[in-house]
Amino acid sequence: MSKRVSDLAVIGETPSEEYVIRPDEERILAGSPDQVAWNHFTDATGQFSAGVWEGAPGVWRVNFTENEFCHLLAGVVVVRDEAGGERTFKAGDAFVMPAGFVGTWEVVERARKLYASFEAVE
Repeated sequence: MSKRVSDLAVIGETPSEEYVIRPDEERILAGSPDQVAWNHFTDATGQFSAGVWEGAPGVWRVNFTENEFCHLLAGVVVVRDEAGGERTFKAGDAFVMPAGFVGTWEVVERARKLYASFEAVE
């Protein structure tokens, strides 16, 4: 069956599922990185999702198992890899976190982003 306009997920309009997130204590390196995600869409396979995420200042270890497109709406984040490379993103920046990325994620100023993520089933 084909989809209709009424099937569209519109960020900010479509009802969302709210998830309160906090990294495991052993992954937190600094601050109190409490987070909230409002998931507006998940496909029937459970592999693709999209919504809004917001995070408080802090630093924690990350290990991305999914590919995630991020469009930063507010704040500043710094992503660091295991080799010491780093990249700073500010409101308006868009980037993709590839599956397999291991390093740290730092929220310097309270951040808010749009996300779309895909996690392949193995």
